[in-house]
Amino acid sequence: MMPDIIRSDEEYKSWIAEIKSRLRQAQLKAAVSVNTALLEFYWQLGAEIVEKQKSAAWGSGFLKRLSHDLMAEFPEMKGFSETNLRFIRRWYLFYNEDPSNSVTGCDRIEHGDLPDTSGDKNGAQAVHLLTEIPWGHNRVIISKCSTVDEALFYVRKTIENNWSRNVLTHQIESRLYERDGRAITNFSSALPAPQSDLAQQILKDPYKFDFLSLSPEYTERELEKGLIEHITQFLLELGSGFAYVGKQKMLKVGEREFFIDLLFYHTRLHCYVVIELKTGDFEPEYAGKLNFYLKAVDAQLKTEKDEPTVGILLCKSHDALVVEYALSDIKKPIGVSEYDLVTSLPEDLKDSFPTVEQLEEELRRLDEQ
Repeated sequence: MMPDIIRSDEEYKSWIAEIKSRLRQAQLKAAVSVNTALLEFYWQLGAEIVEKQKSAAWGSGFLKRLSHDLMAEFPEMKGFSETNLRFIRRWYLFYNEDPSNSVTGCDRIEHGDLPDTSGDKNGAQAVHLLTEIPWGHNRVIISKCSTVDEALFYVRKTIENNWSRNVLTHQIESRLYERDGRAITNFSSALPAPQSDLAQQILKDPYKFDFLSLSPEYTERELEKGLIEHITQFLLELGSGFAYVGKQKMLKVGEREFFIDLLFYHTRLHCYVVIELKTGDFEPEYAGKLNFYLKAVDAQLKTEKDEPTVGILLCKSHDALVVEYALSDIKKPIGVSEYDLVTSLPEDLKDSFPTVEQLEEELRRLDEQ
């Protein structure tokens, strides 16, 4: 039986906690190391498969035989199925045959670049990125992306945000690459660099609220309520770094009370973020009101450690030129984006469509025929 003196000794408790922490870190490093080594092997194997098929008279049955031989020798490894070998070949070719693969993303990635090269630095860097994420993530990316630039965007985002495979798939299918940093803002003039660049990166246009189902005549309060009820999906769509503070935050200015729709704090920007929701088209006066809210938050909530508060105005639609005019002389940092959501059927049309139960009954009836 363990002596009571050891159980109660704070120094021992602290030491054992440190040991556990170091062991978890060691386990994580080992897992990362194993993943890197495996993907480096996959990359080399993919290059050799491509080369053998070019230079040798091996037909379509080559990968099937290779799979059989490798699985017979290494039965405990699951990565040598014919399907996975085809993915390994496709993975290597994707980053070497894409015609849009240029210095803007990565130069042609040669087999000799792995894991080090003195020539093609962009290629070596790209391969290094690929080995930092799991193989399953790599498979998703090359299956759903059309260019190297797009693929590497999702590789970097996965590393930066530690996305699971499901989250990665959702981000690709919501076309994050096309929306990221696309909002119209005045950040370059209202914020110093690099704060302005980082702030620009956190905005999307449009935002996808496809987890909501609202009536076509939804109000701003219904939209706000729906976003808060689905706060997990909302935060996922906003992106990493956003922490929810509250809704309808009251700010007293003079003798009047004002309420901002949604208030967040961004942990990377180190600033408050005010989000205002509008159900229609952007109007110039919206920017002026949001500018007023930002001044109030800076005066009442911001501390010396915080950066200037950022405003995000989410509208159902906007005219880009009108937005640019409205933001041109505003000193506070504001971004304007659109949002998309799924609207539910109007009440008067619901009876025109079959219910889920009716569809299931019809399918059962057809099966019995």
